[in-house]
This record gives sequence, C-alpha cells and structure tokens, in this order.
Amino acid sequence: MSSTLAGWLQAVALVGALALCYRPLGDHIAKLLTSASHLRVERGLYKVVGVDADADQRWPVYLRSVLAFSAVSVLFLYGLIRLQNHLLLGLGVPEMPAHQAWNTAISFTTNTNWQSYSGEAAMGHLVQMAGLAVQNFVSAAVGIAVVATLIRGFTRNRTDRVGNFWVDLTRIVLRLLLPLSIVFALVLVASGTIQNFHGFHELTTLAGDPQSIPGGPVASQEVIKELGTNGGGFYNANSAHPFENPNGFTNLLEIFLLLLIPFALPRAFGKMVGDHRQGYAIVAVMGLFWVASAALITFFEAQHAGTAAQAAGAAMEGKEQRFGIAASSLFAASTTLTSTGAVNSFHDSYSPFGGGLTIFNMMLGEIAPGGTGSGLYGMLILAIVAVFVAGLMVGRTPEYLGKKLGGREMKFASLYILTTPTIVLVGTGIAMGLPGERAGMLNSGAHGFSEVLYAFTSAANNNGSAFGGITVNTDWYDTALGLAMVFGRFLPMVFVLALAGALARQQPVPATPGTLPTHKPLFVGLLSGVILIVVGLTYFPALALGPIAEGLH
Repeated sequence: MSSTLAGWLQAVALVGALALCYRPLGDHIAKLLTSASHLRVERGLYKVVGVDADADQRWPVYLRSVLAFSAVSVLFLYGLIRLQNHLLLGLGVPEMPAHQAWNTAISFTTNTNWQSYSGEAAMGHLVQMAGLAVQNFVSAAVGIAVVATLIRGFTRNRTDRVGNFWVDLTRIVLRLLLPLSIVFALVLVASGTIQNFHGFHELTTLAGDPQSIPGGPVASQEVIKELGTNGGGFYNANSAHPFENPNGFTNLLEIFLLLLIPFALPRAFGKMVGDHRQGYAIVAVMGLFWVASAALITFFEAQHAGTAAQAAGAAMEGKEQRFGIAASSLFAASTTLTSTGAVNSFHDSYSPFGGGLTIFNMMLGEIAPGGTGSGLYGMLILAIVAVFVAGLMVGRTPEYLGKKLGGREMKFASLYILTTPTIVLVGTGIAMGLPGERAGMLNSGAHGFSEVLYAFTSAANNNGSAFGGITVNTDWYDTALGLAMVFGRFLPMVFVLALAGALARQQPVPATPGTLPTHKPLFVGLLSGVILIVVGLTYFPALALGPIAEGLH
C-alpha cells in the first residue's frame, strides 16, 4: 500500500510540475520561433557560417539543410569515435569497430541513442562530451525546428516559405536547450550526480571481484539526455546507475525533464496559430495516453504473477530496489511514449503485458507526448487524419485550422503514417527469416520474437531502448538497425515538410457552421480513437505473436 501511495504521489507531483511549466515554457518556445530579432551571439554565428538570417526557405531547401546538417554530423561523430584512442581524455579506450561506430553515429544524429556498447567501457570523456552530448543538443533541436515549419504551414498564407533552418536550429539550442540544461545540470550535481574528469577507479565488489568504474562529466550529459528526449546513458546501466541517477528525487526529476518540452510544445502550437484551445485539445490527448499507459504498466507489474515474484512480494526482477515498481513503471511509460529510450529498469524482465505496453507505446509513434518536436508533428498528422475521417462521415471537404485537406495533403499524411510500420514489420520479418539473426536471440518462442520486434520498433521510432536479451552488436544488426534509424527519422520529416509547404501555399477558408470544432471534447475523443484504430491496430498481428501470446501462455 505504501509503495502504491508513493507511486500516486510521484505521479501527482509530476503532473503538477508539468502543469506549472506548460504556459511559461510554451510561450517562450513560441516567442523564440516567431521573433524577428536576433541575439548578438546569434548574429555572430550567422556571420561566421554565412547565413542570411532574414531569408526564409522553401520547404525543399529547408529539407536539404536538415539532411546536409545531419550528414555532416554523422561523419564528424563517426570520425571522432574511430579516432578516440588518439584523442585527449581517451582513457585508453580502443577505437570502436567500423560497423558499430557507424551505428552509433547514426543513432545519436537521429535522436535515437541506441547503444550496442557499454558506455563506460567504449567511450572516452572527449567523445562523450564533444560527440555524443553535442548531438543530444542538435538532434533535439532539429525535431523542434521541423515541427515549427508545420505550424507555420497553418499560420502562413499564399507563400512557399516555411522558415530558416539555421535560424531555428541556433535559437532552439541557445535560447531553450542550453539555458535549461545549465540550470538542471546544477540541480543534478547538487543531488549527487557526478561531474568530473576522473579516469577509472579499481574497486572490489562485495563478491570479492575487481571492477573498474570511471568518473566523468555525467551530469552535463544526463540533463540533455533527458531534456532532449535522447536517452543514451553515460554508463551501460543508464538511469539505473547511481552515478547517473542517485536517488528518488533525481529519478522523478529525470522523468520530469524528458516530458517537459514535449508537453509544453502544444502550448507553443496554440499560441502560434492564435487559438490556445487547439493546444489544450492536443495536450489533453497526449495526457490521456500517458496516464493510461503509466497506470496499466504499473498494474501489470504489480500483479507479480509467478512463484519467484510472489515469494518476493513484487515483480522486482530487472528493477532497482531504490525505485521499486511504481517509479520504474512511471519511467518506463514516459521513456517509451517519448523518443527518449533512457531506462531505470530492465524492460526485458517486465511482465509480458507490461513489456508489451512499452512496445505499444513506441508503435503509437511516441506521440504522448512524444520526442522533442517529433511527438507534436506526429500528433498533428494524426489530427489531420481525424479531421479527414470526420469529413468523410458528413460528406464535406475537411478543414483544419482554416486549411482545406485535399488529396495532396492527405497523401503526405498517409505516407507519414505508413512509413514507420513498414520499416518495423519488414525489418522484423527479415531478421526472423535469417537463421543467423535468430541465433542472436537469447530467448526462444514469443519472448524471443518480442526482443526482435522491440529492437526494430525502437530503432524506427528513434527511441533507443531495448529488450536486452538479444545480441545486436553484429555486422547485420548494426547495419539493419542503423538503416531503420535513418529512414525512420528522415522519411517522416520529408512528408512533414512537404505538408507544411502545401498548407502554407493555401488561402485560408473561414469557419462555417459545418466546420468541425477541433478544440472540444468530441474532437479529443475522435483523435484518440483514430490513434488507436489507425495506428495501434496496424501492429496487432505482430503484438499477437509476441507479448500477447506470451502473456496468454
């Protein structure tokens, strides 16, 4: 009972903190995305790189900027990882194999942060700081920049311009991510998270075995790992490691950080389109799915079916004693409903239905509230589909925020929705069809299938967490999952930017008595139903072969 009560109190405190930040942070994001003025440091950066800060881009140019910046980021990070044994603060760590370095570079550039390595054993301090932490900032900023173009598509008329990528990227990093990271990194340090440049310390475990544990600049990376919904841990144990997540307060703070910006973005959306009610409707849908997921995972994990779990009084396998069922389940729901991938417990050890829900959260597209930027543009795409479905019901051309949704717009929305399931299901099918890759499963049957399904779902949705009972550090898995990350990140962005350009070119149409109100509870219910039916049921056959079959066994 005390554990249950503590879980409820943590959830209530978390909701209260997010509610307090919703308006001021959302308004700040809207202001930085719409301001015509530039800070002095920003003007200096634009001058150095040769950017005309006052020139807007057409959506194809914006897309090329995103892709070019990301390609350079991959190459830079790949080179840094491969050369780390020759760099300062390398700690004597050897260079990473080529296929694994490529996978890691792709992973952090796409905001996935999938790790097929142990962070403390494979990365020196310089690579952690100058490579991984930098990508945590800029990959998060890219997601917010892309959703900004979609919002501008609704607010602009008769134009082919959707913004300036370089301006958006710079402002998001300097005015949003960096200030918040400095403040909360100090809070983490004060709460026990380490921050130093120490090398390896040789320790003796309680079992009498030697163990090498490095120090490092952990707090500065931990804060942007959560704030930018990245998820890559400084240590292999991620947020279950006491150097990253020392106590119950830091655990709750990390959950708060990974939800903070995604839950504030609907406020920025409402302010930019001139109707805060639209933001409230979107955040209501996000909140409903988040609460339902956290409650259900906690419920399934609290059942502790099985002899060992019943003897222990809880399903504590794979969970930290410091956090228990409630805090672990709350973290699991939040990290898989965003594109974070950080973990404070071992999802592979969850009950079949509890672990199945973590997979299902990602399959929904991580929209409740989703990753920084990617969650909101995914939700807006589904809102467009919901409006289109409602239009079909009453036999009129659908409209959303004054823009008609014709064939062109719906093609982009449909392609967006079909992209990720295609990557997930095709990738999983190929892996299960290859004997060598099936051999990488440490479990057989339904749970082994769930491990493979989780891997491709996580990669394609740019989450980064995993069911750990699978060997993925192979040439094939590093390549296949790397491709899933690339296509899962950038193909949806292509369709979002194309949709933004199509909407921006339109002349707005006035609302009429037949226009569907998209700010009322009826629309919240319609959008929730579309999410479950259009997206959720796409994966039902795959889920039936994995976690559902295991749970019913």
